[in-house]
Amino acid sequence: MYMMNSVFMNELDKFVVVFIDDILIYSKTEKEHEEHLRIVLTRLREHKLYAKFSKCAFWFKEVSFLGHILSKKGVAVDPSKVEEVLNWKQPETVTEIRSFLGLASYYHRFIKDFSKTAKPMTSLTKKNAKYVWSPNCEEAFQTLKKLLTSAPVLAQPDVTKPFDVYCDASGNGLGCVLMQEGRVIAYASRQLRKHEVNYPSHDLELAAIVHALKIWRHYLLGNTCHIYTDHKSLKYILTQPELNMRQ
Repeated sequence: MYMMNSVFMNELDKFVVVFIDDILIYSKTEKEHEEHLRIVLTRLREHKLYAKFSKCAFWFKEVSFLGHILSKKGVAVDPSKVEEVLNWKQPETVTEIRSFLGLASYYHRFIKDFSKTAKPMTSLTKKNAKYVWSPNCEEAFQTLKKLLTSAPVLAQPDVTKPFDVYCDASGNGLGCVLMQEGRVIAYASRQLRKHEVNYPSHDLELAAIVHALKIWRHYLLGNTCHIYTDHKSLKYILTQPELNMRQ
């Protein structure tokens, strides 16, 4: 991984993505793509690296990469991975729950309120928790399957345009959505930590904003973004001469 990143150091995140020995080359136009291909193949030759021709695919408008389908429409879940989730039988042990949630959470950015939906199942994975597969667990299990099969095609971010971040919080957790020009780029959510359970509502809303800014920092840093929250009480923070450690 380190070697491949070193080889393509000047091209990474410009028109090349590398994961171990998988290389993805992306371009806006066919003319650009031709030049990008030439650069990548030249880099491989310079470092005496070889690509097996039978494992390569060129000039595709839609490709499967790391469990996702990438196209000009955006990013979608790979149907083969969805089928694997659909065929998953009811977990009977904590290990099986962790395995299912591990696969499902790989696509959490496609699922609104993923953490909230999965909460009945994740509660069974806690230390010393008694294993009881309740109706709530079954509902969460089936809901996650359904949400994955109907997952939206997410838009590709454009750092030259403003981003919109929508945040919300409740006693069940934090949720946020990253959007651009009315299209969803990613969903994010998490359950409340123990010390956050007793937070007042305005602090929870602030925590949701902080959570969004942290996880999407690589998109938002240095770019214009608009943050939307439905809690007007946050305005009072701007008028306070002294703030607590959370604020």
